[in-house]
Amino acid sequence: MILVTGGAGFIGANFVLDWLATRDEPVVNLDALTYAGNRENLASLDGDARHVFVHGDICDRALIDRLLAEHQPRAIVHFAAESHVDRSIHGPGEFMRTNVEGTFTLLEAARAHWQGLEGDAKAAFRFHHVSTDEVYGSLGPNDPAFTETKTYEPNSPYSASKAASDHLV
Repeated sequence: MILVTGGAGFIGANFVLDWLATRDEPVVNLDALTYAGNRENLASLDGDARHVFVHGDICDRALIDRLLAEHQPRAIVHFAAESHVDRSIHGPGEFMRTNVEGTFTLLEAARAHWQGLEGDAKAAFRFHHVSTDEVYGSLGPNDPAFTETKTYEPNSPYSASKAASDHLV
């Protein structure tokens, strides 16, 4: 069992669909269904017992704790994010809340869950954080491709919030 956050968004939903097409391991899929999340992205999974959809917020620590205790996932795959650059310029608050506070909430819940695990389950537990190339700034047509060693140069509230969440992880 894995816990996926943001699994109704474009990238998260495609991850969930691919995961379940290639594995029998179930997915608990947590998504707040904001402007980027769409249950229709997952319509082909209706009735599939391997997919448990939970409409909820990654900032809700009690919900995260309950899902971890109830489902005992071996990993968290964290896609959930507010991700629209223009929206972040006009209203950065939700980006800071979801991308920074939400990631912090998940990390704290994951750490508490991990501390309660033993042996092989503890050694195998993973937290996979999905970021964005936006944290590296702008790339001109003649610039070399970004690498993970490039200095962060966020230039919008969205990219700054994702850079902050990267540093938390």
